[in-house]
Amino acid sequence: MKHVTIVCDGSSLGNGKGNPRAAAVAVLGFQGYWKAVGSYLGNATNQQAEIAAATLGLENLKEPCRVRLLSDSRYVVETMGGTWKRKTNHDWWKKLDAAAGKHTIEWEWVKGHAGHEVQEIADKAARKIAAAGKVDTEMLDDMVVSLGVVEI
Repeated sequence: MKHVTIVCDGSSLGNGKGNPRAAAVAVLGFQGYWKAVGSYLGNATNQQAEIAAATLGLENLKEPCRVRLLSDSRYVVETMGGTWKRKTNHDWWKKLDAAAGKHTIEWEWVKGHAGHEVQEIADKAARKIAAAGKVDTEMLDDMVVSLGVVEI
């Protein structure tokens, strides 16, 4: 079974106000090589974007893997770890459960905006996609190229 690292982040510009613009990004690492995937979500909250980012990362794995999934969302990590109960966003959790089902996952919280190189890329990319209202795959590719070959 392949060992994969996923670092994910969501962003919702204007969260809780009028018409937010949300996006999700997952940066997938295997043997030191990285690939970033993103999704423009439109009208979604920060919490929904964080759930979507984890879902996106897991959905992009082509076979069952042993996954170390890092998120700066305690909401995602504690809920998937069973510490927190699901009170809202049930449709979003259902998608994440489906994506997680075939993998063995270690859910790990990482402090956001604290200099974690891969998490900073996921955060910056999610904000750029949310602002632009569309996914720019060239931007995602350029951001992960800057990592070089590195395992975390």
